[in-house]
Amino acid sequence: MTVPTTDRFAAPRPTPKPGILDIAAYVGGKSKIEGVAHPVKLSSNENILGSSDKAKAAYRDAVDRMHMYPDGKGSALRAAIAAHYRLEVERITLGDGSDEIFALLNQVYLEPGDNIVQGEHGFAAYAIGARACQGEVRFAKEPGQRVAVDEIVKCVDERTRLVFIANPANPTGTWLTGEEIRALHAALPPSVVLVLDGAYAEFCTDPRFEDGLDLARTAENVIVTRTFSKLHGLAALRVGWGYGPAGIIEPLERIRPPFNTSIPAQDAAIAALADLDFQQRSVALVEQWRAWLTQQIGGLGLEVTPSAANFVLINFPAAPGKTALEAEAFLASKGYLVRAVGNYNLPNAIRVTVGLEEHNRAVVDLLREFVSR
Repeated sequence: MTVPTTDRFAAPRPTPKPGILDIAAYVGGKSKIEGVAHPVKLSSNENILGSSDKAKAAYRDAVDRMHMYPDGKGSALRAAIAAHYRLEVERITLGDGSDEIFALLNQVYLEPGDNIVQGEHGFAAYAIGARACQGEVRFAKEPGQRVAVDEIVKCVDERTRLVFIANPANPTGTWLTGEEIRALHAALPPSVVLVLDGAYAEFCTDPRFEDGLDLARTAENVIVTRTFSKLHGLAALRVGWGYGPAGIIEPLERIRPPFNTSIPAQDAAIAALADLDFQQRSVALVEQWRAWLTQQIGGLGLEVTPSAANFVLINFPAAPGKTALEAEAFLASKGYLVRAVGNYNLPNAIRVTVGLEEHNRAVVDLLREFVSR
């Protein structure tokens, strides 16, 4: 047998395809502080109320089926999502978190040299998935830390395949109205898929906000993604879903890994959807204390970006002794974990999850101490 002798085959070890080792790995919010047994974690936008008791019970009840494969189509969960949101069940796909759906979209639509467009402060998972497919990532400017329709459209060309918009956005918390989303969609070529990431959609209660599901129902190039990680407090179980036209959902289903959501995760998600009281309490807590944090922290002379999510973004001066990284370290020294977001092109900001009353009051008191040093 003749062995090929190309440079790739002659390499001393397996070689990743070009660009893979240039990708910066995703870094999540910190969860530990050395010397602190139980820090207050406000770094990952988790639901501070935990999870629904009904979801916990469903998870425990699934223990006797741990030896079984899950329903690969997640039929019961897809039916529950369809009933809850009044959607067509055949147009729903499930993901190992919504992150997996982003990765699958990149795999389906990108060839080397194609590009995606996202905001300059957009969620890192979009770009990671595109670069893994040897796609180019274009970052549109965000005046005032807010996605701008015109800036997104400027970045689109004949090689653009996907536009990713988180609404509300992470890590800024800013959002686009339904009118703005429709204007963006109208300005895109029909060949470009508009991906509306609604991870924080439930926390935006402004009447001008639209979750995009109606648009995805009628448009051939729109998919909406959602997650059970935030409102429902099931981050550890990794359950996300997407809704869109058959022309988008079918190819995703063809390459979606089998059994990508587990039996306990599916059962807990179904129960969480049915627990309206837990959902309402979660939204009410965020609405109350998000506004309070914004007002109180603003009173300290710090700029807080208007947020419609379950966190606030606090902007610091670049002056020595008052920087965002120093603020993050100071809060950690007091047992409070928050998130510096320099990796999102926001070197002078920290993101703080809305906590319980005692957490929120403590954060304000600690920031008061920090800025007055």
